Amino acid sequence: MNVSTQLHEQENSTTLSLTKVHVSGWIRVLRIFWHNPLAKAGTVGLVFLIVLCFAGPLFYRVSPYQTHLTAILHAPTFSFPLGTNNLGRNELARLMLGGQTSLEVGFSAAAAAMIFGVIYGMISGFYGGWTDIILMRIIDLLRSIPSLFLLIFLDSVVRPSAVLLVLLISLTSWHGVSRLVRGEVLSLKNEPFVEAAHIAGASRTRIIIKHLIPNTFGTILVAATFMVADAVLLVAGLSFLGLGLPPPAPNWGAMLASSMAYLPDNTWWLVYPPGLAILFTVLSINFIGDALRVALDKRLDRRK
Repeated sequence: MNVSTQLHEQENSTTLSLTKVHVSGWIRVLRIFWHNPLAKAGTVGLVFLIVLCFAGPLFYRVSPYQTHLTAILHAPTFSFPLGTNNLGRNELARLMLGGQTSLEVGFSAAAAAMIFGVIYGMISGFYGGWTDIILMRIIDLLRSIPSLFLLIFLDSVVRPSAVLLVLLISLTSWHGVSRLVRGEVLSLKNEPFVEAAHIAGASRTRIIIKHLIPNTFGTILVAATFMVADAVLLVAGLSFLGLGLPPPAPNWGAMLASSMAYLPDNTWWLVYPPGLAILFTVLSINFIGDALRVALDKRLDRRK
């Protein structure tokens, strides 16, 4: 058996032991997470909203686009549980469909931003030197431009669509996670298990995929939860300003914006449902993120 084979076997055994540690560690994290009241409240709230928006229309088969000319700005009744808007459209049906759009765009934008931010941060932290300096200066330049103003500008010069919103939000949201991942990689790349992988002849791609990403997954996961909440708020904010998806496609921000003109008429059913939906979604996701952060911090404290 030559030295190279021995080194590869040593790397594989080290990777296997690290995998076992990670699995047991994540089981402990999940236990700590679920014992946190914030985790339970956030999970129940988010599951309820997802079920309402995606499973609700399967049971409440009412078109969100159908107009009821005899029931314009109708208060909630048995026929219209959340009333109707100024065009006589069912607000409950629009709330569920608008929730689908808001959640799909929010989660998709956060996922796209996370993927790009993780790759960018990994490259910057792992390679270091001039690569790190140049990539970080690019981030500093982009962060100097207010994201909301950039989103408004880009969204005003091109036709809005769900795919475009995902791209725009992801392109303005990846900077923070890239800096977090870079910091984690800088602290990990000099660890003994990474040096052992280098000595064993593992490629840089293999080291990043098998060693660095698993050890930064906790940071990535916590950042992802808060990024989803930020993306949902951005979607609602752009739609509230009239820069989201064009009508008649409903979403929570646009529903909230259209209700502002009827506040003097005491049409509370137009304001509270979409506003509370945005609030509960963001709170639920933030509760989950806070509980995850606490669980991961406790796992690190037990390691020390």
